[in-house]
Amino acid sequence: MDKQELGAFLRSRRERLRPEDVGLPSGPRRRTPGLRREEVAVIAHISTEYYVRLEQGRAPRPSAEVLAGIAGALRLTDAESGHLHTLAGTAPTRTALHRRDVRPSILALIERLPQTAALVTSAVFEVLAWNELAASLMEDFAALAPADRNLARRAFLGPAHPNATLYGVADPAEFRHHVVMSLRPALARYPSDPAVTGLVDELLAGSPEFARLWERHDVQAAPMLTKTFRHPVVGEITVDCDSLTLTDRDQSLVLYTAPQGSRDGEALALLNVLGPESCGA
Repeated sequence: MDKQELGAFLRSRRERLRPEDVGLPSGPRRRTPGLRREEVAVIAHISTEYYVRLEQGRAPRPSAEVLAGIAGALRLTDAESGHLHTLAGTAPTRTALHRRDVRPSILALIERLPQTAALVTSAVFEVLAWNELAASLMEDFAALAPADRNLARRAFLGPAHPNATLYGVADPAEFRHHVVMSLRPALARYPSDPAVTGLVDELLAGSPEFARLWERHDVQAAPMLTKTFRHPVVGEITVDCDSLTLTDRDQSLVLYTAPQGSRDGEALALLNVLGPESCGA
């Protein structure tokens, strides 16, 4: 049970709610944002004293029934409720290192996909595997040290090469928010993995924007359905973005495609011919 993180998460979820969100009158002007602690306790059918101690990190582990009541009172989503149970120690927690080895069948699959830029990322945004079209669209990952293949580090601390950008994506702020919302539950799943804790500490120390977003305690990342890259050779190219979860290894298979015959599809086909060297043009 991570008492301090649990308390901070509960507080952040409570402060985002308005009384009318849970069917309560707004009443007189409030000094602080969100619901009052006693209002959450009443809705969750627990004592105010116990809920206050939970937010302060002083309470013993709550039962699954108490957590369900709190999740309902705070209007948590399924992802937020799962994160709550993980922090409270009532859900299975992964104490081992996060997986970096990619299944051979997935490696073979991404090489066989036609006109598709494909890569596999770890639970903390390390690019673990990629095909040639992904390297042509984004970067020749083989030329980078493993630490420089981390998309979270690149998004917040800048690329290894000062003149490069985040692959010219048109929505870097959206991607950075997506990264933060994904890293927080990853940290809860792997609290003893130095690669995970070290990355979060590095980003907190090196990026004020990451620190600001981290304090929001958001954990549910919205799917990114399209992404626009600005490529040095083919120019702006918009692709469909599909991310498939590889549950057994807590990895993601990311696929970038474009409709055949479209300008974007033709740009992808051209990159397929040009190869990764085109990124340096």
